Amino acid sequence: MSTEHVDVLIVGAGLSGIAAAYHLQHKCPAKRFAILEGRGAIGGTWDLFRYPGIRSDSDMYTLGYSFKPWTDPKAIADGPQILKYVRDTATENGIDRHIRFNHRVVSASWSSADARWTVEAERQTEQGTIETVLMTCGFLFMCSGYYRYENGYLPDFKGMADFRGRIVHPQAWPEDLDYAGKRVVVIGSGATAVTLVPAMARTAAHVTMLQRSPTYVVSRPAQDALANKLRAHLPASLAYHLIRWRNVLFGMYFFQLSRRKPERVKQLILGGVRAALGADYDVATHFTPRYNPWDQRLCLVPDGDLFKTIREQRASVVTAGIETFTERGLRLSDGRELEADVVVTATGLVLQVLGGIAVIVDGRKVDFANTLNYKGMMYSDVPNLAATLGYTNASWTLKCDLTCEYVCRLLNYMDRHGYRQCVPHNDDSSVTPLPSLSFSSGYVQRSIADLPKQGSKRPWRLYQNYALDIVSLRFGKVDDGVMRYS
Repeated sequence: MSTEHVDVLIVGAGLSGIAAAYHLQHKCPAKRFAILEGRGAIGGTWDLFRYPGIRSDSDMYTLGYSFKPWTDPKAIADGPQILKYVRDTATENGIDRHIRFNHRVVSASWSSADARWTVEAERQTEQGTIETVLMTCGFLFMCSGYYRYENGYLPDFKGMADFRGRIVHPQAWPEDLDYAGKRVVVIGSGATAVTLVPAMARTAAHVTMLQRSPTYVVSRPAQDALANKLRAHLPASLAYHLIRWRNVLFGMYFFQLSRRKPERVKQLILGGVRAALGADYDVATHFTPRYNPWDQRLCLVPDGDLFKTIREQRASVVTAGIETFTERGLRLSDGRELEADVVVTATGLVLQVLGGIAVIVDGRKVDFANTLNYKGMMYSDVPNLAATLGYTNASWTLKCDLTCEYVCRLLNYMDRHGYRQCVPHNDDSSVTPLPSLSFSSGYVQRSIADLPKQGSKRPWRLYQNYALDIVSLRFGKVDDGVMRYS
């Protein structure tokens, strides 16, 4: 079996992988790279999810790349628009020529003696058979996202086999699902649920959002009037970056306000919901969470579409636990029964480190739960490997772009000094491990024990702050005393 070698191997051809390739091409032009993509198309999340209404819950001025202005009038974009944006970026920059599709990475093994990774991937042939492909690289750049692609999270609901209708999960949306004129129950209260409900209600007989507990929901215009006005009078790039920074600064202000004055922010959000649904609606039961704002992610509804659908009685919200599925629907913990023809289980994701691949360093399998996250992108005692991870309180791409820039700085620094290996190592006994995420969301709490830790201080601390990360990652020292070079 022949083994191909590249300087940098990128895993994943989604939003992050295309960004990584762009930055490498422009900042490390001498580096030979390839992209391994497990699926058959560019796009990652935006190609995988096909459920009705799929869209971003971040504005495209911050979800878009720093190097490619978003020019569509719609600031809250739908999935197909975002997918086209990512694919156009790949095509315009010749990145698509570097992608090996249907290559699912299963393991990566590092040899300090050779200063290289050996990456094993399974490639699906045109005949449908699976063959093993080996590649080696000097640096491994993981852009494979943060959740399991194969299937989402599905609780073990009692009686599911008794239900005579159809049960679907948004992560595996069937093309043949016809819900026109049918009664639909969407189980969940997160970003997917609040997207699905108004989209399905356009043709369904009625849609019920069944939630165990409420989430904070905020409305925002789908179009940004100021952004569209600026674009009409300023160069596209200038207008884009002005709006990008306005949105970044407002997001940081709102997050900090939520931390300092949670009750004030809570009343602000709930006031918006009451205004949208009317004085008679039971906001206390259906839209008032037990936690403070930003203890979990907020849900965004463009132009208040969810609230409008509820006002028009095409959809409703039920807040109760599920006792069991029945032949005709679901029986709730309070004794009520919801009849349904289709049940959508918008019950969340399964978090996964580095796409679930086995990582081995000099014969030792890495247990990422025992590692510290370095600058939000690398892992203690794991050499020559970085991963793109976005913010929990802002757009994914903001951190992704900074990570890509930093990796290029790191690679160029190593080349200038003749280094072949870099590894973050903690020598400071005063650094204590902390959970990497502070969210109380179910999908986080289910996986938190298996995730890498953050440290109690820099460079192991994750501040979830774009301005601080710009200072640290764009201008901070690459040789910081923690990263070891050889």
